[in-house]
Amino acid sequence: MRTPLIDRRDFLKAAGAGFIATMAPQAWANMLGTDAVFATAFVKRDGSYGAAVLSEAGKVLHAIDLPDRGHDVTFDPVSKRSVVFARQPGTFAVVFDHKGRDKPLTIASITGRHFFGHGVFSTDGALLYATENDFDNAAGVVGVYDARAKFSRVGEFPTYGMGPHELLLLGDGRTIAVANGGIETHPDYGRAELNIATMKPSYVLVDRITGDLIEKHELPAALHQLSIRHMDADPSGTVWFGCQYRGPGTDRPLLVGRAARGKDLQLLDMPQHVLSGFRNYIGSVAANPAAGTVAVSSPEGNSLAVIDAASGRIVATRALVEVCGLAPDGSGFMATTGAGEIVEGNGATRSEPDYVWDNHMLRINQVA
Repeated sequence: MRTPLIDRRDFLKAAGAGFIATMAPQAWANMLGTDAVFATAFVKRDGSYGAAVLSEAGKVLHAIDLPDRGHDVTFDPVSKRSVVFARQPGTFAVVFDHKGRDKPLTIASITGRHFFGHGVFSTDGALLYATENDFDNAAGVVGVYDARAKFSRVGEFPTYGMGPHELLLLGDGRTIAVANGGIETHPDYGRAELNIATMKPSYVLVDRITGDLIEKHELPAALHQLSIRHMDADPSGTVWFGCQYRGPGTDRPLLVGRAARGKDLQLLDMPQHVLSGFRNYIGSVAANPAAGTVAVSSPEGNSLAVIDAASGRIVATRALVEVCGLAPDGSGFMATTGAGEIVEGNGATRSEPDYVWDNHMLRINQVA
């Protein structure tokens, strides 16, 4: 594990690294002058992998090493622990304390499974749920881990689809929404996609207690190559999802949609210049409850867009090279890029050229 970092230029020269280790959590927060921190995976220019915690000003506060490339991070406000998941088809997840107080713990996937990069805690923090690939049977599952017993794996249930990616725990605390990308992969073939001609993406709701299917929604047959990947929920409970198209590059299908219980999936119409700018690829989706907006990003198209959640109207766009990571920040969104840039919610930009920031970013409220 790396030594915690608190902006060496502005602080450590004067105070020394030992000082920060003795600070109480509230003092740590006050010194940073921030309401939240942000967690994300990265690759350094020297080829090493890790996960970092950033301040709202984009400063690296703490970092841990990872054995390979990470993907997304989830946080449990009860135990105040985070988990970073390996990028598909990775076989590890790492539990860590975002303030660097405890030694990280590695979770290994079981034989016949690998992680898909995303997970979520139960509301009481007792269980961790992770999307996984039962690759020999070409089936998606959610692995269940006991967070109070060193994250031992205690079961699984199906996602009722193939290639599950992001999952969300909905507001009732019991229903899990899963984005089944519909793509068959097998670790023997790396990240090769084996069923593009026959893929069937879906959005499902599953009871996390019983594992029973509550609802399953598929896109129209003409859009069977529109892989549903990433999601977030707005304050109304509507789930927003982003897609990645595996059909002809000259096609311009709609890429962002909304899902509500008991209703068909609704794809959001967008101006053609915005839609074309995504190059058929949405990399992240994030809702800002305070602002009533949803942001989507495209590292392939070097662009992001902000949507008014009530009307579905595009309210802002921005061009950023390899932008992907998104998290709510004030009335806007913090964004990170594969070029090492960190854009604050107020639009200010900070550059960390030694870092290639990975696809996702998580806001952790500092009161936690």
